[in-house]
Amino acid sequence: MRNKIVSAAEAAALIRDGDVVATSGFVGIGTPEELLLALEQRFTARQAPRDLTLLFAAGQGDGGKRGLNHLGHPGLVRRAVGGHWGLIPQLGQMALSGQIEAYNLPQGCISQLYRDIAAGKPGTFSKVGLGTFVDPRLGGGKINSNTQEDLVRLIDIDGEEWLFYKAFGIDVALVRGTTADTHGNITLEREALTLDNLAMAMAARNSGGIVIAQVERVARAGSLNPRQVCIPGTLVDCVVVAEPDNHLQTYGTRYSAAFSSELQVPLDNMAPMALDERKIIARRCALELPLDGVLNLGIGMPEGVSAVANEERVLDLFTLTAEPGIVGGMPAGGLDFGAGLNVEAVIDQNQQFDFYDGGGLDLACLGMAECDAAGNVNVSRFGPKLAGAGGFINISQNARTVLFAGTFTAGGLKVATGDSQLRIVQEGRSRKFLPQVEQITFAGQRAARQGQRVLYVTERCVFELTRQGLHLIEVAPGVDIERDIVAHMGFRPIIDQPRLMDEALFRPEPMGLRERLLNLPFENRFRYDAAQGLLFLNFQHLSVRTEADVERIRAAVTTLCAPLGHKVGAVINYDGFKLDEQVAEAYARMGVELEQRFYSSASRYATKPFQRLTLPALLHRDARMPVYGSLAQATSQATGRAAGEGVRRKPGSPSGFRDGASPLS
Repeated sequence: MRNKIVSAAEAAALIRDGDVVATSGFVGIGTPEELLLALEQRFTARQAPRDLTLLFAAGQGDGGKRGLNHLGHPGLVRRAVGGHWGLIPQLGQMALSGQIEAYNLPQGCISQLYRDIAAGKPGTFSKVGLGTFVDPRLGGGKINSNTQEDLVRLIDIDGEEWLFYKAFGIDVALVRGTTADTHGNITLEREALTLDNLAMAMAARNSGGIVIAQVERVARAGSLNPRQVCIPGTLVDCVVVAEPDNHLQTYGTRYSAAFSSELQVPLDNMAPMALDERKIIARRCALELPLDGVLNLGIGMPEGVSAVANEERVLDLFTLTAEPGIVGGMPAGGLDFGAGLNVEAVIDQNQQFDFYDGGGLDLACLGMAECDAAGNVNVSRFGPKLAGAGGFINISQNARTVLFAGTFTAGGLKVATGDSQLRIVQEGRSRKFLPQVEQITFAGQRAARQGQRVLYVTERCVFELTRQGLHLIEVAPGVDIERDIVAHMGFRPIIDQPRLMDEALFRPEPMGLRERLLNLPFENRFRYDAAQGLLFLNFQHLSVRTEADVERIRAAVTTLCAPLGHKVGAVINYDGFKLDEQVAEAYARMGVELEQRFYSSASRYATKPFQRLTLPALLHRDARMPVYGSLAQATSQATGRAAGEGVRRKPGSPSGFRDGASPLS
């Protein structure tokens, strides 16, 4: 059939009882609304098809009636395997009550599974999910007791634990694009994301299944630019032209030229957030933003971080990303979540998760619903409510630094600021810090063992993850530790002289974040940690141009080390370091002198590969001089400790310094 254009009803009639149906979409972006509606109409009229297996990576719905909510009819779906369930409440209730077999697997793993199904592989190997509810030792992602088949297995490979996500054939793939020609070639020029459309189509085709595409318009065969075709017509069996109301760009926006990157929009006129608990939390998280870093900001509370970054004019200092595939710019929020303004690139969702899983994120800021004494976090299941993990497990498990952002209590919390202090006007009804979370979406102690840096940021205090549990490291001015913090927790954290949170967080005016990030005071670049016996030198974005600059560094190190009477290990952050050639020899001599006088060892690190390769030559050192990729690697080398499995990509230590950033103060 060369002309593949059919009606929605004709397309829905191709789906048979018991088929495995994979659907595209992220919230409302790329969700084939017309096809899902036609499938619902066929079932309600004829009670067919029945007993489908539904496969979806991201949440595809609006929390009401759209998206996969069309399929929430008893008998239509027998089994559902999904990444995020919070936007499809009717199917979620069917899963919780045991009316259907149901699994919650990490969004990224499902996204990557499409690719492996297409390639004829038995499944996907990943460490994502170890120690969480997806781990077979903790339930294997099964949502109810009626769900018996193991889709996730624990595998040992060369002494390391891996999870194996089982592949299965796809009978029908429901995908979405902008334009189709009559041969079925699909372009996505007006879509906000490309998602997994190509991988899904290949998976269905190579499983012996069919591909049904929803588009908004049709072109003559051969008229499409082949470089814009994202789904070749050889993979597509039929095409449905959607009604405009069933082909919105997002569930929040009918169409935005900015979301499809047709134009860039000014961000200067965006109104700043009001100074409340959400902005306080977003501001504190923003203090952690790494220069030149790659970041992921989750939905909900973390969305405020990009708003603060825009208000403080620092968006150009790092790269924001979102899990469905946008790179750069400013991520959108609410029902537009997943889209972005002024983005630099849009890649497929499975490729974004490849980058995330491999340790590409310098920092992730995610929501926090429940936290326990071990540092575990739950965002996925709460009694009769099934939210699902989405991409949370992929992101939180693999980012170098993780910030969990949320109010200290929930339900009715009211705070007031004044005189650079915080006052709790009305406490929230529900505690978030519990003896044990209901479900483990983030495995705290696994992260602690691997040296991952993890902070839990609230409006009144900040905790840091340690192997012993949560350590209270910051308290808001005006907050009483026992009355306002410990009394509202289900456990007692480690408390050891916490410092005050920055008073600028609680003032209405901008906090000068750009200046803070770019111009770290010289004296704050040097710190001796007596407990570890280490000297931390933070030369991030430091420019050494004159011999006076060299002498200033020599004097600062001498002042710290000379009174000690013994040598110390030195850990030096060279991210973004600049050294003028005319003083390079003087700097090298100074470095050798300091090593001979004060250092038992010197470990240098830079997070960017190019800087690691060029640093020895810049410092006039032997090309074989090791330059580590993270703070954790450098610290472990300096202390002689083995850093463990995650050191390659998961830096962090209680030193007070962090990769790509200034020391905490």
